[in-house]
Amino acid sequence: MSSSTAEERAVAKIYNSAIAAASIAAAWEVGLLDSLREHGKVNVPQFAAEHNLDGDSMRGVAVTLAVAEVVVVNYDAQDNTTSVIPGRLFDETYKTKSMFHWLTLGSGGLFCRMQHELRKDTRSTADSHRDPRAIAYACRELNRQFYDPVFWGVMEGLPYKFNSVVDLGCGSGERLMQILGRYPHTTAIGIDAAGPAIKFAEGEAQKRGFGDRLSFTVGDAREIQYGDGFANVDLLTSFLCGHDFWPRENCITTLRMLRSIFPKVKRFLLGDETRGLLHSAGSAPPVKQVTEDNVPIFALGLEFGHVLMDVYIPTMEEWYGVFEEGGWRCVKGHELQKPAFAVIFELEPID
Repeated sequence: MSSSTAEERAVAKIYNSAIAAASIAAAWEVGLLDSLREHGKVNVPQFAAEHNLDGDSMRGVAVTLAVAEVVVVNYDAQDNTTSVIPGRLFDETYKTKSMFHWLTLGSGGLFCRMQHELRKDTRSTADSHRDPRAIAYACRELNRQFYDPVFWGVMEGLPYKFNSVVDLGCGSGERLMQILGRYPHTTAIGIDAAGPAIKFAEGEAQKRGFGDRLSFTVGDAREIQYGDGFANVDLLTSFLCGHDFWPRENCITTLRMLRSIFPKVKRFLLGDETRGLLHSAGSAPPVKQVTEDNVPIFALGLEFGHVLMDVYIPTMEEWYGVFEEGGWRCVKGHELQKPAFAVIFELEPID
């Protein structure tokens, strides 16, 4: 193979991978990936008919996933039907499907207007170009797949029996309902700035029988004020929104405020992604910075996406540098294998 042909194929792979990324996200949301994982084989036209999907478009998804080696397409000329079975990359793709969903369906609107975000005169600072429903959908699975195995281990190792928990940035309230299910003696409060998410969470709590133990409040974790319901809270959690506390001085202020608003908290479990790839102006590069030829999944999309939105993602070292000033001591940083540079900080208040 000549070098020019090899280069042509390499560039074609870049092009095709962009379509494949969106196809993975869509295939998960319409149920194709779950059906394939459960049954090992899916008749594509039959699946499309049963789920009210366009048959030709679903064949397009199947072929795209086959190009990316996620599935293998089999065509039966006798029955004139197409079926798919898991391909070489199916298992790893299934594990990371929420990241593709976050990237293409949740943040696709942001990346598609990159040329405008690069220009100072057309740059926007809000994330209005992202789909909040898709982001929430992806983050719920991302939490379950990657954070929860570590989170529940930390919970089981808590050195005390907690009675009341508050989750900052609770979203759908799923984490709190799981906590209440595992710890029947507890009560909980969820706080989130998104009103629609809170409304959904309240409905779910009622349906699942947690209405008398779980309440929700619409509010920004950086601006909440003390209330009587916070007096006996002894466990604080927050996942995938800690970077909103930054820049540094704002983060320290927020941490101090949380320390005073929740006077009886004994542990604060703070889980988030950290920066390990991009070097922000005015700050030191990440200690564990990776090279361009070894970029792990999710890191580039997460970090670059937040740069485009003017949202600062701190490094792990920067996080460790604010806890004591903010009134907290880091008992341990529980690092996750995936996503890259993700961590759950186990904090205790400094008396």
